[in-house]
Amino acid sequence: MPGPDIIYVMVQSITNGKKYGIVTALGLVTGIIVHTTYIAFGLAALIHRSDNLFLIIKIFGGTYLFYLAFKTYQSNADIDLETRVKLKPDLLQLYKQGFVMNVLNPKVALFFLAFFPGFIVVSNGNITMQIYILGFLFMLQAFLVFTFVSVVSDRLTGFLRNNLKFENFLKWFQVFVFIAIGFFILFAKK
Repeated sequence: MPGPDIIYVMVQSITNGKKYGIVTALGLVTGIIVHTTYIAFGLAALIHRSDNLFLIIKIFGGTYLFYLAFKTYQSNADIDLETRVKLKPDLLQLYKQGFVMNVLNPKVALFFLAFFPGFIVVSNGNITMQIYILGFLFMLQAFLVFTFVSVVSDRLTGFLRNNLKFENFLKWFQVFVFIAIGFFILFAKK
């Protein structure tokens, strides 16, 4: 089952084209730098121990996604898949959305906290550098996967061009994705 980040990249690619999906992916993977830094300097452990801090991050993350769902709901559903001449979202805005979505997902920090220690070799020294190397390797593999999803989604859009109700479906699918990710974050357990 694809995760919420992959679904978000897929929706951007289908709606606007692969370039927009890839820019969204760049924002998502750039957020990994923040989580890697959390691990390197112990903030993720603090988040793991503090129920209040975890709750605050979850509330901000969920609220941001509900806001994006509302903005999508308010938008026009018309998508011209044939020519893709419609007004496209700003690339910088998509990058920022991806970045903020990743940073405000406390599950990513907790995943790194659980995952990274298994690959740290204390005898190799400089644990902080090892953590950053792992973080950048994770970023690279995530970006490659997201890019693949973006390209495939963009190509599949051609199959959807004949469905007249696709535009409305896609709008509501985006609203659903934002709400689902928001609830996923809000109800996440440590």
